[in-house]
Amino acid sequence: VLTQFEQAGILLRHHFETGKAVYELNTGGHHDHIVCVKCGRVTEFHNDEIEALQDKIADQNGYRIVDHALYMYGVCNDCQDKIKR
Repeated sequence: VLTQFEQAGILLRHHFETGKAVYELNTGGHHDHIVCVKCGRVTEFHNDEIEALQDKIADQNGYRIVDHALYMYGVCNDCQDKIKR
């Protein structure tokens, strides 16, 4: 059923380095993701400066961006606190 929803454009599927597929509703707005490598928490964010820089880099190299995905990996605050204990 998830695949059918993805094909219909209702869901978006992401393949993070955790090895698991993660689905989210396709709300039409663009955002990027930062993923905790310890617990798998995914935080969505949007940053106009990052978007502008990507456009500038594409333009400098003769490209027009039609799609992109930015996934950043780190350790979330909760997991950092657990490591400190």
